[in-house]
Amino acid sequence: MARAATTSDAFNAVAEPRRRAILNYLALEERPVGAIVARLNLEQPSVSKHLRVLRDVGLVHARRNGRHMLYRTNADAIRPLYEWTKTFERFWQHQLNRVKERAEAKHQPLNKV
Repeated sequence: MARAATTSDAFNAVAEPRRRAILNYLALEERPVGAIVARLNLEQPSVSKHLRVLRDVGLVHARRNGRHMLYRTNADAIRPLYEWTKTFERFWQHQLNRVKERAEAKHQPLNKV
């Protein structure tokens, strides 16, 4: 079966680690391409290509400010990703509870019979 194009939906777009890094960086504030290039130590053409994919699937918005394009995340488009991963939260919580129980058991004194 052929793999879906990275531009087909948000899930395919974020499968690429550099795109996830870009989204993480843009999560805090709107930024120009140059700042993304400098922060993530990527080549400018590569960043532009990844931003284009993220724009095409709606995960980022862009606006022109003079000669610069500023990018920011689109929270509404990220929501389906969040909601899908949230379905697995109960598994993570279960694992954290098991770690907590083991840690607490190690620190309890042994009961003498």
